[in-house]
Amino acid sequence: MKYILVIGDGMADTGLAQLNGKTPLEHLDLPHFNILAGGEHGTARTVPEGVPAGSDTAILNIFGYDPRVFYSGRSVLEAAGVGVLLKEGQVSFRMNLCAVEDGIMLSHNGGNVEGDDAEGLMQALLADPEFSRIAGEISLAVTISRTFRHVGVIDAPGAGEFILKEPHNILGEAWQPYLPQGALAEKLTELMLCSHRFLDQHPINQARRARGQLAANLLWPWGAGKATALPSFEEKYHHAGAVISAVPLVWGIANLAGLPFPQVEGATGDLDTNYEGKVNALLQALKNGDDFAAIHVEAPDEMAHAGDLEKKLEAIRRLDALVIKPLLDELPKIDPDFRLLLLSDHPTLLTTRTHDGSPVPYAIYDSRYPGTPKKFSESAAKAGPALENGDLLMPRLFDLA
Repeated sequence: MKYILVIGDGMADTGLAQLNGKTPLEHLDLPHFNILAGGEHGTARTVPEGVPAGSDTAILNIFGYDPRVFYSGRSVLEAAGVGVLLKEGQVSFRMNLCAVEDGIMLSHNGGNVEGDDAEGLMQALLADPEFSRIAGEISLAVTISRTFRHVGVIDAPGAGEFILKEPHNILGEAWQPYLPQGALAEKLTELMLCSHRFLDQHPINQARRARGQLAANLLWPWGAGKATALPSFEEKYHHAGAVISAVPLVWGIANLAGLPFPQVEGATGDLDTNYEGKVNALLQALKNGDDFAAIHVEAPDEMAHAGDLEKKLEAIRRLDALVIKPLLDELPKIDPDFRLLLLSDHPTLLTTRTHDGSPVPYAIYDSRYPGTPKKFSESAAKAGPALENGDLLMPRLFDLA
C-alpha cells in the first residue's frame, strides 16, 4: 500500500462576485479532483482557533504536529529547510525581498525576483559597509537563496517579543506604519531603511525597472522563531518517505520530522513551476521503496496574494491536470493499492489577498474503493465529515482512524 499527500497551497477561497458567488473550486471543472472526491470528502480545520493562519501552522498540523504545541515561529521552519538549525538563545527571521514604490507595498516577493537577480542583490547588500555595520550590532547572519526568501539568525538570549508584520498582509498599503515593534525594533528598523536606500537604485533594480519589472528594493524581516524540534514522523506513524516542494518552509518541516526533501530543478513555487519534475520525484521515491510521499504546490497561494483571479484559476487547473492526473495514471503501475489525500492547507482569499483560518475541503481516495466521482469544493465537502483539527488527517490517510 502506498500513501500520497497532495497540498494545493491556498486553493480554498470564499465566494467571489466575478464567479457569480462561487469559489474558484466551485467554479472550475476539475475532473481528476472529482475522482478523488468520490472517496471520503469532508472539511478539516487545519488552523486551530487562536492560531495565526498560514502555511507554517497549517502544514505542521496536516503532518500531525499541532501548532499549539510545536509552533514557535515560521522562520525557524524555513531555517531548517536551508540547513540552519537554531541553538538555544538564537532567533531566526524570514527575510523577504519586497517591492515598494511611493511608500506603498506593491509586492511581498519583490516582483517575483529570483535567480541571479535575487542572489546578486542580497550579496551586494550584505557587502555594503553600512548594512554590514548594523547587522554586526545585532549579530545577524543571513543565509541567501535564489528566490525572494532569505533566512536571518541572531543571537538574542532573553529577548522579548518581536512584533513583525507579514508583508503579504499589507499589499497595497503604506508600509512604514508597519515597521518593527517590540524586541530590537530600533535596530531592525534601521536595517530595513538601510536596505531600502541601498537596493532602490542598485544596477540590478535599475535593469529590472527598464524591463518593466518591479524593483526588489526592501528587505523585510518577519516570522521570528526560536529553536524547536519535532518528533520523528516515522516513529509517529510507522511510515516514511519523501516530501516534494519548492519552498523552504515545507523543506524545514520535513527536515525536522526526519523526512527527506529532494530538490527538483525548475521547481519555483510560482505558476510556471516544474510540475512534471515534482511528480516524477514523488513517483521515484515510491519506486525506491518509500510507502509515503507528499507533494506541495505553492502557485494557487501566490496567485491569490497577487490578487490575480485568472492565474489562481489556472494554478488550480494545472494542479488537476499536471499533478493529480499523472498520479492517478502512474500510481497503479507502482502499486495497485494506494490512498491519496488532497487538500488546501488554508484558504487564501482573493478578496483580501491574505490567508484565512476557515476549514478547508479535503478528499481521501482509496484505489480499492474508488466510489463515484463528485464535485470537489468547499460547499460539497460540507456534506461529509467535519474534522475539528487538521492533525486528524494523517491518521485518516494511513487508515489508522
